[in-house]
Amino acid sequence: MNMVRQVIVFDAADLHAESAFWAGVLGGHVLEDAEWHSVIDAAGEWRIGVQLAPNHVPPDWPHGIPQQVHLDLHVDDPRAAHDEVMALGARLLQAAADFDADEGHQVYADPAGHPFCVGWGHPSQEALAAFVSSRLGQ
Repeated sequence: MNMVRQVIVFDAADLHAESAFWAGVLGGHVLEDAEWHSVIDAAGEWRIGVQLAPNHVPPDWPHGIPQQVHLDLHVDDPRAAHDEVMALGARLLQAAADFDADEGHQVYADPAGHPFCVGWGHPSQEALAAFVSSRLGQ
């Protein structure tokens, strides 16, 4: 299969809040239709779709309605990422045990309630490249 594009699609009752949040996280912008928003990242790539779902019931992670999908976003500066996603409308669901640790993650919810993680230090880009290379025999 030749993959042309990979787009993650979120259901949301409030298209604007959801798409504006993810456009802010990705440093991009939104292309809007009445029942669908396309989130374009800073490089001009279509990354996320937001589909109108007027009766959307947000996940209640971790003990209620199960998460339908979640993203892991790996960053170099977790404090800056935390401040940015919170300013964009995220809600902190689970704080890291030690925000100053070399490795960790925090769990957030976007405006429609979809959980996502902001992680750091696991693995480094170098460690990931070495792992992939070793698995592919290169």
